[in-house]
Amino acid sequence: MQKEFYSNGKLLLSGEYAILDGALGLAVPAKYGQSLNVTQTASTGLLEWKSFDEKKSIWFNGSFDLDGLKLISTTDSAISKTLIDLLSEAKSQNPEFLQNSVGFIIETHLNFSRNWGLGTSSTLINNIAQWAKIDPYKLLWNAFGGSGYDIACAQHDGPILYQLENDNPKVEEVAFNPSFKDSIYFVHLNQKQSSKEAITNYRKQRFSKSSLISKVSSITKKMIASSSLLEFETLIQEHEETLSKVLGLPTIKSKLFKDFPGAVKSLGAWGGDFVMVTGDENAPSYFSSKGFSTCYQFREMVL
Repeated sequence: MQKEFYSNGKLLLSGEYAILDGALGLAVPAKYGQSLNVTQTASTGLLEWKSFDEKKSIWFNGSFDLDGLKLISTTDSAISKTLIDLLSEAKSQNPEFLQNSVGFIIETHLNFSRNWGLGTSSTLINNIAQWAKIDPYKLLWNAFGGSGYDIACAQHDGPILYQLENDNPKVEEVAFNPSFKDSIYFVHLNQKQSSKEAITNYRKQRFSKSSLISKVSSITKKMIASSSLLEFETLIQEHEETLSKVLGLPTIKSKLFKDFPGAVKSLGAWGGDFVMVTGDENAPSYFSSKGFSTCYQFREMVL
């Protein structure tokens, strides 16, 4: 018996950091994602796990004893521990999960680079939750933490507004298909940023939480309603300046792209992964000349 699950990757266009404290964020699912294939086998008593990257090469391999989820062999002990933690948490939420199982062969398949920060972990968590028939948000929070917007993106096929209300996820599908979308690009900064470290730094800062939530939520609503590229760019810059003051960090534009004529906005943890930029057809050449050749137009990246 074989089962297949799939989850979308994610991009958070507004609300980074502040979304953890209840700010309204605009997020979009990516055209890229991850699948999980489950094949039940004969009486091996083993869970054999293989993870494939976008080039169809194995980047992780592990073998586990289903009795107690004990590690037998692995190519990466840290990833194996994470998997055991996720599967154990899933089992605690649904005791019937992996119960009386004879054996499994698991394959995960990414169609994007693991370094992109599009949700290698969140897509895996959502896929495991589907397989185990449990709450993916609870699995995320008990295993990793985070706001949960990435889980929402994994499950939706269009733009969403995401907000935590009393620690409960509130998701609303929203029409965000700007007339100027061909002037919006996503550029990868050639490095992956640790969300955990970024959040720790954010928590160390002293600022008015209520003021930040109000400001960011207002910007998010205006971004959705933007009728012109100029208005959208102004909001991007306002969002960047607001977070720059809170984090005590320079904006990515002032740090790397001072001479770029368009707007530049960090997405997620500042300093890594993708940034959203606005510009004309010359924008990809500009970033390529700076050493950032991974550049996608809005319609190429967003589902």
